[in-house]
Amino acid sequence: MSAVKKRHPTFVVGKYAALAFYLIFALFPLYWLLKIAITPDALIYSEGTRLFPSEVTLLNFTTVVFQTDFLAYFRNSLVVSLGAAFFTTLFAAGAGYAFSRFVFKGKRIIIALMLVTQMFPLLMIIAPIYKIVAELGLLNSLTSLIVVYTAFNIPFATFLMQSFFDGIPKDLEDAAMMDGCSRFQALRKVVFPLTLPGLGATLGFVFTAAWSELLFALMLISKNDAMTFPVGLLTFVSKFSVDWGQMMAAGVLALIPSCLFFIFIQRYLVQGLTSGAVKG
Repeated sequence: MSAVKKRHPTFVVGKYAALAFYLIFALFPLYWLLKIAITPDALIYSEGTRLFPSEVTLLNFTTVVFQTDFLAYFRNSLVVSLGAAFFTTLFAAGAGYAFSRFVFKGKRIIIALMLVTQMFPLLMIIAPIYKIVAELGLLNSLTSLIVVYTAFNIPFATFLMQSFFDGIPKDLEDAAMMDGCSRFQALRKVVFPLTLPGLGATLGFVFTAAWSELLFALMLISKNDAMTFPVGLLTFVSKFSVDWGQMMAAGVLALIPSCLFFIFIQRYLVQGLTSGAVKG
């Protein structure tokens, strides 16, 4: 047995230095977001680019929560994001399973058309989408955003789910059906536990995309009580000034559901990697 070759100390130091630089680069905007949020308004401009504020306050958070419509924007974004994530994952899982397991007439054409839909920039199709939504009487409703977000995320989510189904041997389903399971039972008892990582990844992707989407929310929603969080942030920008403290505080609060959602999804990601294949 050959001895393990030791790495040069310079290589180890360089690796950790590169990792530290990346972490600083990735986390510094979040730190600056929090730093501005807890800085009193009178010090935001006077202290310039100081790394630590000389005074700390939670006034911006209390003002955002109790004196603005942030909670309504927060609730609307939560409803839209969860709705879009649920329906997209549901439809994408069914379509991805069909593309992975069955051969049918027009399959390649359907896949090609789904790819084509991803080629058009959103600015090109926002006007037709607006007209369709207006004709259906869905302007200024959260339903319109859920439908639009679901429709635009289904193609990518379908291919994502198909790749997970392709990674599961078809022999597992065949063996389950030989033991007396129907196809649906084999899907539920064998395939579904193994696709939890894919379902979690799809849910996380769509939730994040819907939570931060601005263009459609800005074009389809004009009433204040139906605005989502990204559009609601614009209310902190007036004609002559920007309320940086409250805007940053709202941004910090908006990170909470995303973090909690991914903590919840992470549990199912780990569970999906370890269940289904080893249980008898």
